[in-house]
Amino acid sequence: MSTTAVHSLWTTAAEPIGKIPSPEIEYGQLAPVLIVVGAAIVSVLVEAFVPRKGRYHTQVFLTVVALAASFAAVVGLAAAGHGTTKAGIAAMGAIAVDGPALFLQGTILLASVVAVFTFAERRLDPADHGHKVDSFAAEAAAVPGSEQEQAAVKAGFTTTEVFPLVLFAIAGMLVFPAANDLLTLFVALEVFSLPLYLLCAVARRKRLMSQEAAVKYFLLGAFSSAFLLFGIALLYGYAGSVSYATIASVVDGSVGSVAPALADTMGNDALLLIGFAMVLMGLLFKVGAVPFHMWTPDVYQGAPTPVTGFMAAATKVAAFGAMLRLLYVVLPGLTWDWRPVMWAVAIVTMLGGAIVAITQTDIKRLLAYSSIAHAGFILAGVIAATPSGVSSVLFYLLSYSFVTIGAFAVVTLVRDAGGEATHLSKWAGLGRRSPLVAAVFAVFLLAFAGIPLTSGFSGKFAVFTAAAEGGAGALVVVGVVSSAIAAFFYIRVIVLMFFSEPKADGPTVAVPSPLTMATIGVGVAVTLVLGVAPQYFLDLAGQAGVFVR
Repeated sequence: MSTTAVHSLWTTAAEPIGKIPSPEIEYGQLAPVLIVVGAAIVSVLVEAFVPRKGRYHTQVFLTVVALAASFAAVVGLAAAGHGTTKAGIAAMGAIAVDGPALFLQGTILLASVVAVFTFAERRLDPADHGHKVDSFAAEAAAVPGSEQEQAAVKAGFTTTEVFPLVLFAIAGMLVFPAANDLLTLFVALEVFSLPLYLLCAVARRKRLMSQEAAVKYFLLGAFSSAFLLFGIALLYGYAGSVSYATIASVVDGSVGSVAPALADTMGNDALLLIGFAMVLMGLLFKVGAVPFHMWTPDVYQGAPTPVTGFMAAATKVAAFGAMLRLLYVVLPGLTWDWRPVMWAVAIVTMLGGAIVAITQTDIKRLLAYSSIAHAGFILAGVIAATPSGVSSVLFYLLSYSFVTIGAFAVVTLVRDAGGEATHLSKWAGLGRRSPLVAAVFAVFLLAFAGIPLTSGFSGKFAVFTAAAEGGAGALVVVGVVSSAIAAFFYIRVIVLMFFSEPKADGPTVAVPSPLTMATIGVGVAVTLVLGVAPQYFLDLAGQAGVFVR
C-alpha cells in the first residue's frame, strides 16, 4: 500500500469535531466548598513560605476565618431560598444544592470550628524545652523515639500541617452529602478519608499506638472504598449513567431512549441489587455500623483525641447525609428491598454497640462503642422512609456532633505523667478533685444516654417517633432496650467520678486555654438548648428535609 493511500486513510476517517461546550459552574452556589478548598490550598502555601515561628498562629487564624466564611455562605444560600424554593442541581449535575445539603454542610462547619479549637490547644502539656506543645508529634516523619524526633522536640517543632489536612477533610465532607452523582460521591469520599488517615497517625504521646490506628483505618478504609467503587461500576452497568436522577428513573421504569450498547444490560436487577448493596457497604463502614465497625474502637483509641472528636462528629454527619440522599433520591422505588436489610443492620448495631461498651475499661473505647450504638439509633430514623424520618436524622446529627466533640475535649483535660489518663480506673473520684470538669462530662454522658432535658433525649425521641410512624415499631422497642443498656455504662462512669475515693497518685485536670474552654462551653450550651427548647431546630430540620431530584 502506498504512503499516499495510508495518509488519505487517516486524514479522511476523522470526523470534524464540533466545539466542546464549556462547563457552566454556579460559583455562588458552590461558595461554601470553594472557600474551604481555597483556604486549604493557601494553608499548604503557608507551610512552604511562612517561617516556622509564625506558622501556628497563621494557620489557626486562616482555618477559623475560612470555616466562618464558609458557614456564612451556607447561611446566605439558605436565606436566598436555595434550601427550599430555589433548590436545584449545580456544577453540571454533580452537586445538589437543597435543604438537606445546606443543613448538613452548616452542621459540619459549626462542628469543625469547635473541633479546630481543640487542635490548636497548647496549654495542656507542660512546656518542653521552653516550647509550648500541642497534641501532635513534633515531626511526623521521624521514627518514634529516634534521635531525629528528640532533636525536633528540643528545637520546638510542631506539626502545623494538621491544619491544611483538616481543611481538605472538611472540603470532602461538604461535598459528600451534596453529591448528586456516584463519581462525585467517590471523589468526595477519598478527599476526606485520606487526610483523616494521616491525622490519626500524628499523636505526640503513644505514637506507635497512633500509627497502628492509622494503618488499621487506612487498610479497612481502602477495602470499603473498593466495595463502593465496584458498586458504582455495577450501578453504571445497570442504568448507563452515574447520575442519581437517571438511575432513579431507570429503577422506576420512566427512562426515555437509551444507547443501543447499554440496552442489553440496562434494567438487569442483579446488577442493581448487588451494586447498591456494595455502595451501601461503603457508607455503612463510614458511619461505623455493625458489622463494618471493627476499625472504630482501635482508631478512636489510638488517634490524637482532638482528631477522634472531629472524626467521630463530622464523618458521621457527612456519611449519613450521603446515605439519606442515596436511599431517598436514587432508590425510593426499592424501599421494599433495602428496608429489611437496614432493619437487620440497625438492630445489631444498636445492641452490639451498647452491649460491648459495658465491658470497656478505656474511656475512648467506651465512647467508640457508644458511637456505634448511636449509628444504630440514627439508622432507625433513616429506615422510616418518610419526610419526618429525614428531619429527625438531621436534628439527631446536629445534636450528636456537639455532644461528641465536647466529650472528647473533656477527655483531653484529664492527664497524668504519660499524657491523657484514659483508663477508667484513673477517673475514680474525679468529681471530688475537680467537680466542674466531672459535672460537664456528666452532662455529656446523660445526653448520650438520652436523659430528658438534654439534646440526646430530643434527638432519640424524634428518631424513634419517625420510625414508629414509618411502621418500624419493633425497631423502636429494640432501640429503647439498647438505650437502657447504654444508660447503665454512662451512669456507671458518673458514679465512678462522684462516689469513688480519689487515688493519691490519680491524674490531675489540666487548665486549658480559652480555646478548649470555648469548645466545651459550646458543647454544653448546645446540649442544653436542644434539650430544653428543641422546637426551633426541629422546625428548621423539617423545612430542610426535602431533597431535590
